Amino acid sequence: MIPTVDSPTATDVRSDFPIFEEPLEGGKPLIYLDNGATAQKPRVVIEAMTECLSRYYANVHRSKSRLAMRVTEAVEAAREKVRGFINADDASEIIFTSGTTMSINAVAQAWGPANIEEGDVIVLTEMEHHANLVPWQMLAREVGAELKFLPLTDDWQIDLDRIPEVVTERTKLIAVTGLSNVLGTVNPVADLAKAAHAMDAKILVDGAQWAPHEPVDVRELDLDFYIFSGHKLYGPSGIGVLYAKREILDEMPPFLGGGNMIDRVYLDHFTEAEPPAKFEAGTPPIAEIIGLGAAVDYIRNLGWEFITAHEARLSQVAHAKLSAVPGITIYGPAPEHKAAICSFTIEGAAAEDINFLVDRKGIAVRHGHHCTMPLHDKLGVSATTRASFGIYNTEEEVDALVEALLAARKRLKLD
Repeated sequence: MIPTVDSPTATDVRSDFPIFEEPLEGGKPLIYLDNGATAQKPRVVIEAMTECLSRYYANVHRSKSRLAMRVTEAVEAAREKVRGFINADDASEIIFTSGTTMSINAVAQAWGPANIEEGDVIVLTEMEHHANLVPWQMLAREVGAELKFLPLTDDWQIDLDRIPEVVTERTKLIAVTGLSNVLGTVNPVADLAKAAHAMDAKILVDGAQWAPHEPVDVRELDLDFYIFSGHKLYGPSGIGVLYAKREILDEMPPFLGGGNMIDRVYLDHFTEAEPPAKFEAGTPPIAEIIGLGAAVDYIRNLGWEFITAHEARLSQVAHAKLSAVPGITIYGPAPEHKAAICSFTIEGAAAEDINFLVDRKGIAVRHGHHCTMPLHDKLGVSATTRASFGIYNTEEEVDALVEALLAARKRLKLD
């Protein structure tokens, strides 16, 4: 049973997450500010997966036994929940994969060679996660295509004025993150979709970071591909979503061969099943799919009004208070143009040292290049420390992070 709260607060939400019930070693409460890497799981997700594994687990699409029929119904119900979550036209447009990286690679390896040729252009941005960069580098090398990059403005947003010179009749695909995992920038996806379609190109949006923070309507935005993972959406790891328009899936060849993706197999050939089965070879991550469905229910029950308002407030507060830390540089646009992500450096301090010292205060953040080496090259730093906020974080936790950073400065003898 998903709890219903008329006007939820972060405190209400925290009570839904068992991980916050137990203190860390030494009695410190957990302050989890690494949601950009993965989010914690509410009780309803854990219970949904446990119920499947303990009460009705079987393989899907394989049998008319009671267990098999029940688990198949649960998996297909989760598919329908995901369809509604992004407002896809039909559940057959929802393909379950192992995660965002798998989904992007599937498009690059299956749709890519059939649609992108020598001399064609794939347009990216300078802020892409390696998962939305390396697969296109591989495809470009394979077919002889060219990569072009939409430049960024001085305040770390896509320079819309430069679109006409980058997106041309040679463009076959724009692949862009919906939300930067370092800068927090929320990209103008609707504008990019229009630019792509004006050139008869497709648009793929990496929604791994975007999906937990804002509602996305794939039909209103006219997206050709939309991709995200369960584990950043307060669901389980090992499960991701590849959305594509049905006409694209009908023409796209399968990228894995084996059980469930076939209609009929002969010794010398096979015929394909209809989507989504066409792209779901083998036994899927059954409990994880059901857990993702529970996570979608949980998010929709909380409501986007609460989520977006709460995180916008956290972003404003975090920027204001972190800016008072001596020597700090926060990367990305102003809070009104970004999600609740603060990546920063402190002059004279290594990001790894900052991470270690705030962890001793019970605060989980992240350090490194965050799988965006080219972006960090552009920032002029090898690593940043990232605090990324979610639905269960509070303003008091922002204060605790600031205090921990001030203590770290003293420990590192920067004051």
